[in-house]
Amino acid sequence: MATLYPSLEDMKGHQILQAQAAAGVRTPATTVLTEKPKLVSDTAPPMLYPNLAELENYMGLALSSEEIQKNLLPESSTALTPAGPPPGQLVAPLTGNNAGLRRAEIKPGVREIHLCKDERGKTGLQLKNVDQGIFVQLVKVNSPAALVGLRFGDQILQIDGKNCTGWSSDKAQRALKKASPEKIVMVVRDRPFQRTVTVHKDSNGHIGIVVKKGKIVSLAKDSSAARNGLLTHHCICEVNGQNVIGMKDKQLTEVLAGAGNVVTLTIIPTVIYEHMVKRLSAGLVKSAMDHSVPDL
Repeated sequence: MATLYPSLEDMKGHQILQAQAAAGVRTPATTVLTEKPKLVSDTAPPMLYPNLAELENYMGLALSSEEIQKNLLPESSTALTPAGPPPGQLVAPLTGNNAGLRRAEIKPGVREIHLCKDERGKTGLQLKNVDQGIFVQLVKVNSPAALVGLRFGDQILQIDGKNCTGWSSDKAQRALKKASPEKIVMVVRDRPFQRTVTVHKDSNGHIGIVVKKGKIVSLAKDSSAARNGLLTHHCICEVNGQNVIGMKDKQLTEVLAGAGNVVTLTIIPTVIYEHMVKRLSAGLVKSAMDHSVPDL
């Protein structure tokens, strides 16, 4: 099984770490990863890791020596040896233990949640039939559904032990209405139509996308977005795990600006997104959708 990386930049960085380990060269405390060896002077031997002062950027990224050193694993770790880490382990020398990456994670498998109703008998959840399945169309802010961690695009497999396959949107809503206010048992699969892409801001604070009405309409050449496989004709659902559906482009830009140097975007093909929000009031999405930052 191949080693996994949050981003292409992490993969390139780790490959250089492994090259240094194979060469038996120690990493100085004030160094940072780069793609190619550079000469300090005309006569000096090549160094795999030039000092940060000699390296203004790496693949157009803004990096600090302190951040890189925090993300480097101890000398005894297998991630710094030519043999590499155990198969399937996520290796992130640039991304590190990023909170946004963890908040955005789309977990495999299914899980059971226990949902209740508020004092008005509401769950704060709106469901939608898509391709014979039932999906979360809307999670209202500060609602019981938001508190248990349901998100836009989650698939509901069962409600109180009953399989939801083939249900209409109305039948799913009726099942919620008839359910006990104290406890509704639901089986959920995390956002099967969505995927996450982790990107890195360049030295100007950009990730390399142009967004209009929440949709990615173009990619900057040689940007982190382009390198890591972001696609046009996709809508942005989350930024570092925070729902941004229904936000105006100015608000979304502000969220991206405050997201840190490592940004994990959750995206969905526009054709699927438009089907999922069909007949859902744009005003309701903007006023009621839960845009809070999820807990870890």
